[in-house]
Amino acid sequence: MTDDKKVIEDRRKWVEGWNDTMIEIWQGRINKLKVIDTGALWRSPIQLPVLADGRFYDISLSQEFLEYGLWQDLGTGRNVAIGNTHKKDQDGWENKRKPRRWFSTKYYSSTMRLRDYMAESVGEEFVGLFAHLDAADRRRHTSYYRDKGLAYVI
Repeated sequence: MTDDKKVIEDRRKWVEGWNDTMIEIWQGRINKLKVIDTGALWRSPIQLPVLADGRFYDISLSQEFLEYGLWQDLGTGRNVAIGNTHKKDQDGWENKRKPRRWFSTKYYSSTMRLRDYMAESVGEEFVGLFAHLDAADRRRHTSYYRDKGLAYVI
């Protein structure tokens, strides 16, 4: 496998591994915080196919889970205001819902880690394009840049 193909394959594996890890983390948090009644929320997180260009410069990641999970994360729900002041409602019930952060906290830090990985990986590849500009090799020919996806097309 050439160095370019290895870099792209490593990037693909890293992104797909990140996606798998997020699902595992969410399911683990759902268990730990006991956000389980029927098990529907625990089963609901799935990853949708990773959409990426051939070199993984442009990536679209999608996950899916039940909307109910966001209510649990925020400690709200039907007829419950965010902030949840514990006031008795018209029927005399006191609502004591508390946020159970199974989704939001880890997701933000993990997306920042993905951002940092991509910046480093793509940055190293970009710098490598200019490392040997004076070399008397294939880089003096248009086909080299076309193969890299850098050819200017009119």
